[in-house]
Amino acid sequence: MTVDPILTHIRKEGRTTLTEVESKQFLERAGIPIVATKQARTEEEAIHLSMEMGFPVAMKIISPEITHKSDSGGVKLGLKNVDEVKGAYEQIMRSVKSYNPAARIEGVSIQKMARPGREIIIGMSKDPQFGPLLMFGIGGVMVEVMKDVAFRLAPLRPRDAHEMIMEIKGYSLLTGFRGAEAVDIPFLERLLVKVSDLTERYPEIKEFDLNPVMANKDGAVVVDSRIVLEDKN
Repeated sequence: MTVDPILTHIRKEGRTTLTEVESKQFLERAGIPIVATKQARTEEEAIHLSMEMGFPVAMKIISPEITHKSDSGGVKLGLKNVDEVKGAYEQIMRSVKSYNPAARIEGVSIQKMARPGREIIIGMSKDPQFGPLLMFGIGGVMVEVMKDVAFRLAPLRPRDAHEMIMEIKGYSLLTGFRGAEAVDIPFLERLLVKVSDLTERYPEIKEFDLNPVMANKDGAVVVDSRIVLEDKN
């Protein structure tokens, strides 16, 4: 088992769920491509980071008690200037406090808007008998409605990753349906194998969702992520 300082820090704090910023830092250290994301604890920090990264940016709530950020009104996309960042910060705080008054708010994440592409999901959950079960499919906010996903037990070989991608009903959406830009499928195959390797190197990970992963002809990047560790209690 590989030891990671981020996971060690989470354990020392008595937590099992990583924040979005922590999740992305962990993934980046493991060689998984991510959209650079930083944490702002105040409105002033949010403005500073937005200007530093360059507009447009996305802003999302950071709270251990809120895992479905969109449902809480905790996501604002495509913010083009300082005034929009200010307005988004105020709206997010109002919405989240109304959604869950008891939620501990640790700030917001600021990230550069990712290049447009096809939204996919890569996930993992542990089967009590067989171990890590990997998932690939069409992602974004509609994943629970579409349920267009394929599963394989880890570890994945390149052939397994290729078959997973081809199995989903929306495969044609990845290959340039009706003139749309095709995504780099070999890149996605390598990404799936990398993610599979991650589950072997860090068996203390109980589950994760990388959703959406924005895929296009130049590759793919993780736009949002959620990682949960095994409860050792």
